[in-house]
Amino acid sequence: MKVTDVKTFAVDCFRTNWVFVKVYTDEGIDGVGEATLEYKEKALFGAVEHIKEYLVGKDPRQIEKHYHDIYRDAYWRGGPVLMSALSAVETALWDILGKSLGVPVYQLLGGRANDKVRIYVNGWFAGAKTPEEFGEKARIAVKRGVTAMKWDPFGKSYMEITNKDLDTALRCVAAVREAVGDEVDLLIEGHGRFNVATGIRIAKELEPFKPMFFEEPVPPDDLDSLKAVRDKSPVAISAGERLYGRRDFVRLLGMRGADFIQPDISHAGGIMELKKIAAMAEASYTGFAPHNPSGPVANAATLQVAACCPNFSILEIMYSDVPWRKEVCDEALVYENGYITIPDKPGLGIEIDEEKCLEHPYSTHTLRHYTGALTDIRPAKTEFYF
Repeated sequence: MKVTDVKTFAVDCFRTNWVFVKVYTDEGIDGVGEATLEYKEKALFGAVEHIKEYLVGKDPRQIEKHYHDIYRDAYWRGGPVLMSALSAVETALWDILGKSLGVPVYQLLGGRANDKVRIYVNGWFAGAKTPEEFGEKARIAVKRGVTAMKWDPFGKSYMEITNKDLDTALRCVAAVREAVGDEVDLLIEGHGRFNVATGIRIAKELEPFKPMFFEEPVPPDDLDSLKAVRDKSPVAISAGERLYGRRDFVRLLGMRGADFIQPDISHAGGIMELKKIAAMAEASYTGFAPHNPSGPVANAATLQVAACCPNFSILEIMYSDVPWRKEVCDEALVYENGYITIPDKPGLGIEIDEEKCLEHPYSTHTLRHYTGALTDIRPAKTEFYF
């Protein structure tokens, strides 16, 4: 079996663009991965083209060799662009291998340790602006069966936060906690916004609301700052969505900089790399909770990893999405009582419709975190997934 082509498909999804990468072979078996790299998609396209130059003509089943050689020969190693491109291609190769053998990818990684995985939802708050509106959105989500939810209540704040804005954020958290009760887990997103002192201050203020964790309280480019917050935080700290590969996680885990790690399968190296990172976390009794707010292919791939990791904690997923998510792929999620069942189709268990993808071409989007438009992540018409 030889690789004959590698193509990218950028699909507008309102807040960003999904980027699917498809690898084709001379035996008619193709594989798909996802490299959704928010707001830097054009750089990603070029990186995939470089990998294509290496991969065409080679046996797609030699996954470890190709991963090693592509990483080694990049010279400018690591970082979001190369690692996202490599992640998607590596995932597509696993999809091909699973399909060629007629088994789900998790079976090739040691088999299932989990038949289902607990999830928390992102995006449930779309359109909410006031604490009261967040509370009402939360109440609706719980009625739909949600048992854990994440959001960023911090408005436009960056590095520091005023007393007024912190009070608004805390009233928002209080409104959600009151709306959902004590049985539902709350996860508070920081989006790498704050300096060390502010991160510590916020963590202490969050303690009465019993959050499952406070995510990315400080920017991701200084792990010592993250550890400084974690050392003084009364609540669990999570981080890792903007780390790229196991080498980055060696230091984070070694310094005990987080209570939960959150590698993203679209950016941290793909399926086997996430499996290796999970094993490192297991050895240090650190929670493994992958970042997963992207598209359907990334979700399918992460579920395959979740199946075979005994230390899997909880998985992020979008609460709702653009209506054409169901058009561009054959995703079929089974959700019940806060859990998603691991699918058992060959490969990743998902296919994309190339023609439908082309009907929603790339569109320019910009970061909303510091503009006051953080909750404007969905069009007027959306689809719910459970």
